[in-house]
Amino acid sequence: MHWQALQPLIAPLDPQALVEHVSDIDSTNTELMRRARAGDTRTCLLLADTQSAGRGRLGRQWHSRPGDALTFSLGLTLAPQSWSGLSLAVGCCLADALDPHLDKGIGLKWPNDLMLAPWATPRKLGGILIETVLRQGDAALERFAVIGIGLNLAAPPAADYRTEPVGLRSVLAAQTSAEDVLHKVLPALVAGLQTFCAQGFASFATEFARRDVLSGRELQLGNGLHGTADGVDHEGVLWLNTPGGRVPVSSDEVSVRAEGAA
Repeated sequence: MHWQALQPLIAPLDPQALVEHVSDIDSTNTELMRRARAGDTRTCLLLADTQSAGRGRLGRQWHSRPGDALTFSLGLTLAPQSWSGLSLAVGCCLADALDPHLDKGIGLKWPNDLMLAPWATPRKLGGILIETVLRQGDAALERFAVIGIGLNLAAPPAADYRTEPVGLRSVLAAQTSAEDVLHKVLPALVAGLQTFCAQGFASFATEFARRDVLSGRELQLGNGLHGTADGVDHEGVLWLNTPGGRVPVSSDEVSVRAEGAA
C-alpha cells in the first residue's frame, strides 16, 4: 500500500499533516506522546503493522497478529468547547463508517469500545485510547491529542480477555484488509473531529444511543456500585439506575453483571 495516498484523507484537518508507516513499534500512541512531550506537535497519522506494547484503557495490552488488525494513532491539536465525550464521538464515527445501516450489528460500549452485538453477549471488535498533552502557553481548551484506534480484522490469539474478541472479517468481506478499513474510517473520523470541535458530543448523542450496547443492562462498577444502564447524556456521561437512585458515571470500570448475580 502507498501510505502517502492517505494524506489527502486527513488534509482537511491540517494540509501539512504527516503520514508515517512502520512495520513494528512498541505503541503508536506512546510514540506520538513521546514526540509531543519533546515539543513535536505536528499533525501525524502513525500506522503500524504490529505493536509490541500496544495499550488499551486502564493500561491493558492490545494483542494482535500481523495482518489481523488495524492499529494506528492520529496526533493533532484540538480545541473543542468541551472535551467530554470525545472517545464516544470517535466510536460513533468508526461504527457509522463500518456499519452505516446498523445491519451488521456493530455497537458501542461506553466509554471506548466497538462491539459486535447481534447476540445476547456482545463481542469486542476494537477500542479507542485518547491521551492529551497540554502544551506550554496553550489556551485552556487547546491540547495536543493522540487518538489511538485498534480494530480486529480477525479474532486475536487466545489470551485472558475480559470480553470475547471478534474480527471485522466476520461481518465484512472475508478478505477485508487494513487498507480497506482505513479508507472507510478515515474520512468519517476527520469529519467527526471537525463536528466535535464545533458542536461537542451533543451532536453524536442520538447516534450513540442507537448503538449503545449497555442500555438497559445490569452493570457492576469497579467501585462496587451496581444498577441498570440508563443511557448517556449530551456530555457523554453514563447514567445508572441504582437501588439508591439515578447516578452519573463519568469514569469507572464497567462490566455487565451475570444473570442472577447478587
